[in-house]
Amino acid sequence: MSSNATVTRLCASSVDHTQRAPVHLMPCEIQSNGSAQVSQFFTATTKDHKSEKTVSFRGRGLKGQELSCPQGYTGLVLKEVHKPSSDQEDRTVRVSSVFDKLTYWNLETPPNSDDTVVMAMDWPELAEGVRVLAFILLH
Repeated sequence: MSSNATVTRLCASSVDHTQRAPVHLMPCEIQSNGSAQVSQFFTATTKDHKSEKTVSFRGRGLKGQELSCPQGYTGLVLKEVHKPSSDQEDRTVRVSSVFDKLTYWNLETPPNSDDTVVMAMDWPELAEGVRVLAFILLH
């Protein structure tokens, strides 16, 4: 039996010296793998209205919401140490920054409870509930 699985290794020592940075999850794909001076070219000047944020990015209206990481969790922004030459090669990443909240942006419509990112923030609490229920049923 052959396996096509690859491994992603995290340089754990990189977590200790990492700074917090603002994180924006944008509804776009950037066709580049190089470095970018994001802080020079993207400053989210937002208009807050209730829990909704609005901003314009390259002429497109975005609506956003600040999401907190689930209690007890910290978000990690990862950067590859060495780019693999194929998708069969293992990867090594380091932590470039950490966050406890992020701003999630949608095109033209505000984020809502049906968005996968918003739902993902509920998974740890849901998983804990299932674990407790399974424990009760098994004992």
